[in-house]
Amino acid sequence: MYNRVIRWILLQFVTVLLIISAVTIILGEIVTGSAPTAVETLLPDFPVETVQIPVNDDYAVHGWLAHGMSGHGAVLLVHSMRSNRLEMLGRARFLNNQGYHVLMIDLQAHGETPGDRITFGARESADVAAAVGYLRNTFPHDRIAAIGATLGAAAIVLANPPLKLDAMILESLHPTFAEAVANRLKLHLGNTGEYLQFLLLPYFSFLLDLPVDQLNPVDRIGNIAIPVLFIAGTLDRHTTQSEVKRLYDAALPPKELWIVEGAGHYNMHTFAGKSYEMQIADFLSTYLQRQ
Repeated sequence: MYNRVIRWILLQFVTVLLIISAVTIILGEIVTGSAPTAVETLLPDFPVETVQIPVNDDYAVHGWLAHGMSGHGAVLLVHSMRSNRLEMLGRARFLNNQGYHVLMIDLQAHGETPGDRITFGARESADVAAAVGYLRNTFPHDRIAAIGATLGAAAIVLANPPLKLDAMILESLHPTFAEAVANRLKLHLGNTGEYLQFLLLPYFSFLLDLPVDQLNPVDRIGNIAIPVLFIAGTLDRHTTQSEVKRLYDAALPPKELWIVEGAGHYNMHTFAGKSYEMQIADFLSTYLQRQ
């Protein structure tokens, strides 16, 4: 009888372990798997030029370039996770109407830019660096800014060496990768889901072949000596206000923090509309337009 109970307990333990392992593997594949989308046929309602920007002779970043006024400034727009450049069309239209050159790109493993896995900003930072270099070469007399949402913001901050920008706007950016994972597990699986991070984090490190402690924007933001505007929503459960405040505190001046009342994690421009445009226009005019 005693041996039978022991065997039953061991069987239950092994079963639970197998289930947890299977869930970890499935989540890892879902989260890091590529998100290709046909984009080129969905041209916007304002003039753009299709561009392909080489990255270390390995692949090319696909994007659209809208020309503005010479000397007025250029802005790089970088989308969120599992999205593509179409997410940035509203911002691009507004900024182009303001006279800025605008470049929208698909990060690797998104849209039409090739890639096997999403790496939470680590390798995507090379795409952003190539795009900034492209803007520097194309508009040598213009100041340049970048706007990134979630994954796009992480790619901007994690670039090493820091990007040669004159200003940056970071929307809904997490301070550490571990907190980003924990928040999402808690959001989708409840409080107990948070404990899965202890299996997920090592598995992500294995999948991506890099230490997850290299994915912490809060460790890099203090090395970036350019003006920065942080944007966060009061109802964001993916990245909390206190987490964004830690990023803001770690950043070098000049810096600004705009908390959008009622906003969640995504689509700040769609949610805030004219308020968003006024905030962005004021920030960019301060640091991009030559007085």
